[in-house]
Amino acid sequence: MTRPKNILFIMADQLRHDYLGCTGHPTLRTPVIDALAARGVRFANSFVQAAVCGPSRMSFYTGRYAVSHGATYNNYPLRTDEWTLGDYLAPLGLRTALAGKTHMKADEAGIRRLGLDPATGRGQFLAECGFEPFDRDDGLHRLAPYVPEVAYEHYLRAQGYQGTNLWHEVANSVQRDDGEDPSGWLMRNARFAAVVREEDSETPYMTRRAMDFMTQAGEAPWCLHLSYIKPHWPYIAPAPYHARYGAADVLPGNRGLGEEAPHPVLDAFRQHPESIAFREDECRNTVIPAYMGLIEQIDDHLGRLFDFMERKGLLKDTLIVFTSDHGDYLGDHGLGEKELFYEDALRIPLIIADPSPAADATRGTVVEEMVEAIDLIPTFIERLGGAVPGQRLEGRSLAPFLLGEARTEDWRDAVFAECDYSLRHARKTLDLAPMDARACMIRTGRWKYIHHVRFRPELYDLQNDPLEQQDLGTDPGHGDIRDGLQARLFDWLYQCRTRVGIGDDWIRDSTGMAFQRGYRFGYW
Repeated sequence: MTRPKNILFIMADQLRHDYLGCTGHPTLRTPVIDALAARGVRFANSFVQAAVCGPSRMSFYTGRYAVSHGATYNNYPLRTDEWTLGDYLAPLGLRTALAGKTHMKADEAGIRRLGLDPATGRGQFLAECGFEPFDRDDGLHRLAPYVPEVAYEHYLRAQGYQGTNLWHEVANSVQRDDGEDPSGWLMRNARFAAVVREEDSETPYMTRRAMDFMTQAGEAPWCLHLSYIKPHWPYIAPAPYHARYGAADVLPGNRGLGEEAPHPVLDAFRQHPESIAFREDECRNTVIPAYMGLIEQIDDHLGRLFDFMERKGLLKDTLIVFTSDHGDYLGDHGLGEKELFYEDALRIPLIIADPSPAADATRGTVVEEMVEAIDLIPTFIERLGGAVPGQRLEGRSLAPFLLGEARTEDWRDAVFAECDYSLRHARKTLDLAPMDARACMIRTGRWKYIHHVRFRPELYDLQNDPLEQQDLGTDPGHGDIRDGLQARLFDWLYQCRTRVGIGDDWIRDSTGMAFQRGYRFGYW
């Protein structure tokens, strides 16, 4: 079987599953991504393991649930003993590099405990989440704990831009001549064009860096994680993308909140400033057009990238993935930002285009089965011809769907996710200890059940209430459903892969062999 040589792993930050042309948005123009779906497979029911950047990405990069890898919120370090994408791909001969964002927080204490330097060699590999940092840029420049000045800042200075913090003052501030604050942190400024010229903004810059990497890599096999920082806030787009869409393109919000007495955790999140702002029509009508413009900009520059790859002869042997690390509420459910467990935040676009002739029969198909972010690493390993180490990886390879070999009767019938809100204002509102500000979810084809540490559960009937407006967490007629889903949730927690040093095959071969090793216990 012909196998891919390279992997291009593209991730947009905070991109909702329903904000692409190929996923049904009526006015958003994404012809390049739509064409990618037409020559690959689109997974219509794809879910992240946590609806916030850090833990979601750590699950993508480790192939493990958040409860297993432990980096359960932004800037919570990923332990040094966790294997990441580079650990799995290096033995298969791939150079694994990064252009863009990871939101990785290094376990510097653990790295130094091993006698390593986080800035060099193996220590840097651990500190950079297993990626070669060809050009790492997590945004939020000059805000702790991020690097004070990165390559993009140097690039902007070389183009003649001036200021103290060019990420903020140029890339994410706007052109105003009325003396008002131009900061992109103010969502009311999303209607204006960014100070930065379009060709110097974050998306085209990182696209060029991806091209630079491919040129430098030559004929050697590689995996490049091209991780765009947009359409994540600040919702500031450069001209002309800031004006591509208007209020007429803003879809009605999912505002049938459905609860006279909302769940306490939901109520606490609705008190956050971003939720209060996004409940106003003016905010939605200002921000969402900019958000859409940023998505169209990504699509346009992916077109440039794919044209470059075609000229270089790279499309014929590169497996391409396009996805997102989580969604964005944009006012739905009375919320801003992400987190919690509604589909708007938890569900992501996922497109995989396999160049191999063996995948020809599935091109343009849509898979309805539920898949998880942790499925990508097993997919990469299998398509490259490696053996998937089941004692660590908790996902399942999607290769059978790409090659038309899937047996849906034995595919998963549920997905799982977690939420650690210990760093959020909601925890203080609820007067919770940090370890109590947690929840986890099981979602089947019909039901979504959410277990909260200190509060009652939530339950949604996705068949009869697809917009998740009616919480059945206390409904007396659904007690058996809640009990059954809670039992499945706890079974899942007990089955997470914590016994990572020994594989199941070794255990099977060694079971009952104590007497053969000389252990004669039990004799009379």
